[in-house]
Amino acid sequence: MTDLSLIEDSPVQPPAPERRPDMMQSLIDVHDNPFVLIDDQYRVVAANLAYRRAYGLDSASSVIGRHCYELSHHLESPCHLHGEDCPHRQVFASGEAHEVLHTHYDARGEAEQVRIRGHAIQGINGELLLGEAIHRLAGPEEKGQCDGRRMIGFSPAYLKMIDQLGKSAATDAGVLLQGESGVGKELAAHFVHDRSPRATGAFVAVDCTTLTETLFETELFGHERGAFTGCVGRRVGLFEMADQGTLFLDEVGELPLGLQAKLLRVLESGEFRRVGGRVTLHADVRVVAATNRNLRQMVADGEFRQDLYYRLACIMVELPALRERRADIPALADALLNRLCRDGGRACYMTREAIDCLLRYDFPGNIRELKNVLQRAVALSGDGVIGANQLGLCPTTQLRAAPNDQGATNDTPPLRELEANYIADLLARHGGHRRRVADVMGISERTLYRKLKRYGLG
Repeated sequence: MTDLSLIEDSPVQPPAPERRPDMMQSLIDVHDNPFVLIDDQYRVVAANLAYRRAYGLDSASSVIGRHCYELSHHLESPCHLHGEDCPHRQVFASGEAHEVLHTHYDARGEAEQVRIRGHAIQGINGELLLGEAIHRLAGPEEKGQCDGRRMIGFSPAYLKMIDQLGKSAATDAGVLLQGESGVGKELAAHFVHDRSPRATGAFVAVDCTTLTETLFETELFGHERGAFTGCVGRRVGLFEMADQGTLFLDEVGELPLGLQAKLLRVLESGEFRRVGGRVTLHADVRVVAATNRNLRQMVADGEFRQDLYYRLACIMVELPALRERRADIPALADALLNRLCRDGGRACYMTREAIDCLLRYDFPGNIRELKNVLQRAVALSGDGVIGANQLGLCPTTQLRAAPNDQGATNDTPPLRELEANYIADLLARHGGHRRRVADVMGISERTLYRKLKRYGLG
């Protein structure tokens, strides 16, 4: 028989409390882009799923307590100690939001350009935290993409340009790319097209320096059979070919005034007729134009139509000269050299003196001149070793080797020693950051590890 008094006197067990999700984690998980909370010691307090996926972190426990610079930069110390603008430092010093452009390294260790906006956030216990919202600007190039279509750089000027190009790609407005000859304006136009909603459409380039009065309408609008003497078939024009895609007008500042009115008319309406045709056609085209001239000044001088200028220059992006982004020269040179040597079927290396020589030169012809310099150097280098003398940029009197005891004048070290010195120099330049060194050399990180072990640099 059950003793009822025991039941009455026994304490009543409260129901098990409902498990409540962590409020901080719930708040940051609503962000679609990577978002992370960091304390004043650079330690991660919380990270959303997008952040963990971006940087190859399996679970929340694998990220909490680790340093932010270790996860995204692959560094052993804060990024401001490596010359970067650090949002952590700025937000904790001022308490105000701060936006920067950085190069991060994703889950595969590949470089990607990002925009970071840091916010001051009060934690649950009243402590100040940094909230970082990370927006990807440009990530690793897709496998198989040729070096000629890659944009390479880590400098502040390069990151600013990439940010502006990325913002331009998201719209359907006309873009005007301004920059000196040889800075890579067509490559930038491809960048905008490839990241735009029109990426599946055609990218059609028009060299405006070759368009004459007689060629303009035929090239741009095409013609029907029998439109003129010797015309035996229909031809589709470049404007029609760019339907649903991007029309790139290269060196638009060279277009004669008489043709500017015709161009404006078709850009405004999207309507045209093939030469010899009677049917009005329509094409939906996004225009990206480029020039190395000051179009605003040309408008003031009456050399360029004002209405066309405003039609083309809805968004203006300035492409920096190579001398304004010198920090990118070694990476650019290595990428170009790897391509040239791959095409030639042999390996080539630059000496430390050659790299220093490139860094001291102003490159008035920009990236195009850099490529030409390296092409000449590869041709002049019989053994694959490219020294400053082969570049033809620096005074040879400062670079000539001293005679040895036997009267010989060639004291060039073997290739293994040159490569080892080159890698050691890159490691010093990049603060021991192996992923960045591998990027500069155009090789995988695994290949770099093998080389480090071979040369005793690991």
